[in-house]
Amino acid sequence: MSDATKPNVIFILTDDQGYGDLSCLGNPVLHTPNLDQLHSESVRCTDFHVAPICTPTRGELLTGRDALYNGASFVCMGRSLLRPDLPTMTDIFADNDLLYRSFRQVGPG
Repeated sequence: MSDATKPNVIFILTDDQGYGDLSCLGNPVLHTPNLDQLHSESVRCTDFHVAPICTPTRGELLTGRDALYNGASFVCMGRSLLRPDLPTMTDIFADNDLLYRSFRQVGPG
């Protein structure tokens, strides 16, 4: 795939932020004009759920699969590694056909 046809993706993940913490999502106290503008111009993935510890959340982000399914469900006792048979975000972006099929599953097109 040529550089001209590769998708341009910037993925932003914030930590310790609740849904209502941005002014564009209704917070009357916090003023977040730059994030509000980014929100209005971006694709938003609003159904991502996290775990109270880092490893499951990272595994879910990399695979798009729940931590109990992807294998990275804890930070010790052998439960911190992803299942090797699951494609990760890097695999999806490296394979144009896989990227296309992944986006077809989540949106119109």
